[in-house]
Amino acid sequence: MLIRVGSRGSRLALTQAELAAARLRGPGIEIALVPITTAGDRDRRSPFGEIGARGVFVKELEEALLDGRIDVAVHSAKDMTSTDTDGLAVGAYLERQDPRDALCGVSEVRAGLRIGTASVRRRAQLLALEPTLSIEPLRGNVETRLRKRGERGLDAIVLAACGLDRLGLAAEIGHRFEPDELLPEAGQGALALQVRAGEEHLVAAADHSETRTRVEMERACVAVIGGGCLAPVAAYHDGERLTGLVAAEDGSWLERRTGSGPGEVAAALMPFVSS
Repeated sequence: MLIRVGSRGSRLALTQAELAAARLRGPGIEIALVPITTAGDRDRRSPFGEIGARGVFVKELEEALLDGRIDVAVHSAKDMTSTDTDGLAVGAYLERQDPRDALCGVSEVRAGLRIGTASVRRRAQLLALEPTLSIEPLRGNVETRLRKRGERGLDAIVLAACGLDRLGLAAEIGHRFEPDELLPEAGQGALALQVRAGEEHLVAAADHSETRTRVEMERACVAVIGGGCLAPVAAYHDGERLTGLVAAEDGSWLERRTGSGPGEVAAALMPFVSS
């Protein structure tokens, strides 16, 4: 049996696809990796808001699934929209790796630093930590952003720790932010294996139940709040409690609420979203 696994074409995406392929291979099962270019890959300069809403790294992979060109799409769960696309389902989540954000270039946040990131979630929380920071837009794959830090004379950049770990670049990390400093994106650190609805059996053996529970609660919380790439909204489940966050992009206000489930947390945050 041949399973065609679709992935973005960056080194990190293909590394992650190979992690998924290793879990899917077995007696009588062959894996073919199919690189696919997404809107977020084609345009590496424009802010996400000019390309589209959250999902700019996902749409083309989902279209390939629906068209029957691939059988499984491998996504960084944080890149997915907070609700499932009609006709598709997440058949498995691989065991979550480090969900934290990583500061590269310096070992701590200090007054006046120039820090690169394209994430409004990171921007809002960094400015809430230290209002004197200069947050500058920075896009591209992991290696590109690391290179641009030096080319542009930035003091630091912020990336997902798990991506650096997967690429063997952990030595670039000066500080891993704890969730009470920077709350991670919903699903950060987890890989989602998406399939056509009804074909979950193709990947079911790779599913990590604890990761599924935590990530699905995070996604549900963000879905209720209505956040995405364009809004400073975050949710993270630490294994015991779910924390949600909404903020102003300039860090002038930030609200966190913790509870047992997405409905409770989202309800506590909604007054700030609508105000």
